[in-house]
Formats: sequence, C-alpha cells, structure tokens
Amino acid sequence: MAVLVAANLIMHRRTGLFGPVTSVVVCAVLLGVLRWAGGTRADVGLAPGTLARGARWALALIGVVGVVYLAGALLPATSTLFEDRRHDGLSGGELVLRVLVLVPVGTVLVEEVAFRGVLYGLVCRARGAVWATAVSSLLFGLWHVLPSLHLATVKPALASVFGDSAPGAALAVVSAVLFTAAAGVLFCELRRRSGSLLAPMGLHWAINALGYLAGFLLR
Repeated sequence: MAVLVAANLIMHRRTGLFGPVTSVVVCAVLLGVLRWAGGTRADVGLAPGTLARGARWALALIGVVGVVYLAGALLPATSTLFEDRRHDGLSGGELVLRVLVLVPVGTVLVEEVAFRGVLYGLVCRARGAVWATAVSSLLFGLWHVLPSLHLATVKPALASVFGDSAPGAALAVVSAVLFTAAAGVLFCELRRRSGSLLAPMGLHWAINALGYLAGFLLR
C-alpha cells in the first residue's frame, strides 16, 4: 500500500518518459514484495505455462475492442465520445510514443502488475478470489482519483453531463472511481479465468491506446 500511494503521487506530478521509468521501478519493488511474502510467478499470473493462453486471450480482447471502437467512431451518435482536448496539437510521433510506450509501460504495466498481479495474488492466497477481486478493484478505483480531477474539462462529452462547477467536477471524480472499480472487477475476472496477467493487460492496453488512436483520427 505504501508503494502504491507513493507511486500514485509521483506519477501524477510527472509526465513524459518519467512515467514509464517510474513504472518499471515500482513493478520491480512490488515483485520484490511478492517474493519476500513467499509469492510465486503463478501468484502474479506470469507462470510460464499460462503465457501462451494469456496471449491468446489478449489478442482476442484487443480485436474485440478494435471492432467496438471502429463502430463507435463511424457512428455519428457515438463518435463525439472520442473527443478529447488532450489530443489538440498532438503529432503523429507523439501518438506513437503514447500508444507504444507511455500506455503499455507507463500505465498498463504498473497497474496490472500492482492490482491484478501482486495485490490480487497475495490477497487470493490469504482470502480467496472473491476477496482478492474486491480489494484489488476498490483500490484500483481509488488509484484514479488524482488522474480524474480534471476529466470533465478535457472530455467534452463529460463536460456536457457534469458541467464545469465544483459539484460537477466532484461528481465526475466519483463516477470515474466507480467506473474504474467496475473495470477492475472485469480485469480480475479475466485474470482468474485465463490464469494469466496477459489477458487483462491486453484489454487494458486496447481500451487506452486504441482510444487515443480513435480520438487522434477523429480530431
């Protein structure tokens, strides 16, 4: 918990390549905690025998997200959901950096290792999958408090719902926490069913990275 709190505060204050570097360091520390607690690669969802199965799940989930995003981008009623002011002035090179480095290493790696890997594995060993899912998903939701503080101002679709007032901003944060906690439940279930951390990692990357790509192309 101490590692996660420190990582959340540090990564929220710094941008660019500092995020991926911090992510790698945090993952190393968390895996050290797992080892110190007697955990194994299987506990974190990275046992050698599960990697091929996890990769197949990941590829299938990436394909599903791609199809859904493509349909959403092509339909006038849903294309506005991809609008994001963070894409303003974004170059092609910067997009590639986000999709291939910042998202997979700076976001997906640390969050999956932390919440569906080490935390889920340790709680599951002690209390079972239900408790592991509940604890992991709740903390995953709270992890997104700081990143969602200005969410309504950068997403026009959300600004039209929550407005630009202080109560609206607070409601947007609460909604983001609840939404990401629910997403955490889905990620944990993918981790449980596939037996591999690669499955939620694939879905997580697709949701974030392909979202950036769709928003960039629809500017």
